[in-house]
Amino acid sequence: QVQLVESGGGLVQAGGSLRLSCVASGAIDTINSMSWHRQRPGTLRELVALITSADNTRYVDSVKGRFTISRDNAKNTIYLQMNSLKPEDTAVYYCNALSSDNVGDSDYWGQGTQVTVSS
Repeated sequence: QVQLVESGGGLVQAGGSLRLSCVASGAIDTINSMSWHRQRPGTLRELVALITSADNTRYVDSVKGRFTISRDNAKNTIYLQMNSLKPEDTAVYYCNALSSDNVGDSDYWGQGTQVTVSS
């Protein structure tokens, strides 16, 4: 099992910055990739940024050049640095971990943290 604990959400004005953190615990060695997703009311949850165990990263087009995903393996933590925030970035942000073990693949999710960007 993998547990994910998020922090760093809050209220910020347009053009401001926030840094989200996600600390993983449990079966850390089984994790293949970690990612950040977001969801607005009435919309589907979308992938925002992903980082693999090989340090490959990918971003949704709408955040490229503004958001950066990174990790600190010593702290079992990933971060999402969000700069130049826009009102359309307002959403609940979720941390995700994809893991593989002898049984199969599993997805784990954090509880979500609210990010609100005022215009």
